[in-house]
Parts: sequence; structure tokens; C-alpha cells
Amino acid sequence: MDYFYIIIFFVFGTVFGSFFNVVGIRVPEKIPFHNDRSYCPNCDNQLRFYELIPVLSYMFQRGKCRSCKVNISFIYPFVELSTGVLFAYAYIHVGLQLELIVAILLISLFMIVFVSDMFYMLIPNKVLLFFLPLFIVLRIFIPLDPWYDMIIGAGVGYVLLAIIIIISKGGMGAGDMKLFGVIGIVLGWKNILLTFFLAALFGAIVGGSLMILKRVKKGEPIPFGPFIVLGAIISYFYGENIIKMYLSLI
Repeated sequence: MDYFYIIIFFVFGTVFGSFFNVVGIRVPEKIPFHNDRSYCPNCDNQLRFYELIPVLSYMFQRGKCRSCKVNISFIYPFVELSTGVLFAYAYIHVGLQLELIVAILLISLFMIVFVSDMFYMLIPNKVLLFFLPLFIVLRIFIPLDPWYDMIIGAGVGYVLLAIIIIISKGGMGAGDMKLFGVIGIVLGWKNILLTFFLAALFGAIVGGSLMILKRVKKGEPIPFGPFIVLGAIISYFYGENIIKMYLSLI
């Protein structure tokens, strides 16, 4: 195993993770992110270069803004570290082939969605529309088996969530529905169903635990995007094995 490439993908992942934090926070608020320097959301103090080192800056500053001493959300280093780990794991799992581009882009989408949904309970259309044509083109050149599985996957993902939204009378958001449609192109119909099952399972466990601990009240909404992200990552890397194992049991 080439550890040099693993380290490179990890480092680049943490750097991109820092950028995904910015995108996930600014796009829903329609704040330009391509030319403005990063700043503390509490005191508006522009951050110096040594305050922007992924993960390490958070550790050195003990999770507080250097200027106003307000606690920095743990989401920032979590996304940076998670992106680094997932980029490195994508290389380990997929190798240096075209499918690695799909994996990297999918992880990138998921990290942005995670941030925006955690902060605003919103999955921006602009983000989904940016990744949608990329996934379509990639799945044309790197097709699933059969190739039309990407079409069925997108349809199943979108319609499944649409039905749930109608039945639950808005219990889930339209952003979740659109996200399922987009990632269905990458995963195909079997893995998109597995993603839904896993996301619902994780959501039920976490939601139930938060209610028991009285962190949320009954009926209080919680972001579903992070559970979709977790379920989809597991489905992308291990979906085929999980489905085969399930079928062997029945």
C-alpha cells in the first residue's frame, strides 16, 4: 500500500474540508465565499493564516476564537478531519482509477450538505445543481451495471422521499428529496434503498436517544441530512456486500 498517496489524500481532504465548511455556511446565507477572507461569525474578526490550518488551529486555540474567546463550533474540525479520512479511505478502497473522481465528488457533496443542514436545516439547491451534471457525466463514462441503473436510482430516490413527504405532511424536507435524487445517480436503485433504510435507522436511534436525554422535545425537528450522508457513505463503499449478506440470510 502506498502510504505517500494516503497521506496526500488525507492532507488535501482536510484542506478541502475547511473549504466545504465555508461553502456549507455561506451558500444558504447567500454570502460570497470566493473572494472574502474567513472571519469569526461572532466578532467578525478576519482570521489570520495560522488560524486557518485545518484541525490544528482548532486544537492550538483550544476551540476558541483568538479575538473574542467565544467557543468555535466542533463542526469545523469534525468536517475537516472527516473529509481527510474519507478522501484517504476512498483512495484505499477505490485506487487510482476514474471511479475515485466519483468518490471524491460524492464525499465533497456530503460534507457541504452536512454543514448546511447542521447549521440551517437546509440543503441548498445551488449545491445540488452544481454536483448534478457532474454525476450524470461521470456515470455516463463510468457506468453502473446495468448503465440505466443510475436513471432508476435517481427516480427511486426522488419518488420514495416525495411519497414520504406527502404521507407525513411535510415531515421531511424537499432538500432531502432532491438529495436522494442526485445521489441515486451515483448509487443505483438498490443502494439508494439501502441508504434510506440506514438513514432512517440512524435517525431513529439518535432521535430517540436525544428525546430520552431530553435534548429535544417530541415533534421537534432535527436535521436528517447527516443521517443520509452516513447511510449513503456506507452504501457507496459497502452496499454490495451488505445486500449480498442480507440476501444470503433470507
